[in-house]
Amino acid sequence: MYYVSKRMEIAFAHKLYLDYESKCTRLHGHNAIVTVFCCSDRLDANGMVVDFKHIKEAVTSQLDHSCANDITTLNPTAENLARWICDRVPHCYKVMFQESEGNVAVYVKDGFENAAL
Repeated sequence: MYYVSKRMEIAFAHKLYLDYESKCTRLHGHNAIVTVFCCSDRLDANGMVVDFKHIKEAVTSQLDHSCANDITTLNPTAENLARWICDRVPHCYKVMFQESEGNVAVYVKDGFENAAL
């Protein structure tokens, strides 16, 4: 099995829909660190699992310098954004979404809980 990961910083805004009082229900921004993990049992014709450039484009073209509320119908929590990213990157099995220092959400596709990296 081949594994790759791509770490990138994105700037985004969002407001959360919560059933309790919180400042996070108001529009605010973050500089998030997103790490995308991909794997495949075979390499493509270029000798790659997926090009790092394509991973970056899949994430930044939609989310960087955007309002997450405008690109997904999900409540744009770090957890939901991690899954949203995972669903858009080829061969992705895990996403770590660090919304701010000390606040990290991780999404792992079913069946990959014990995967490397």
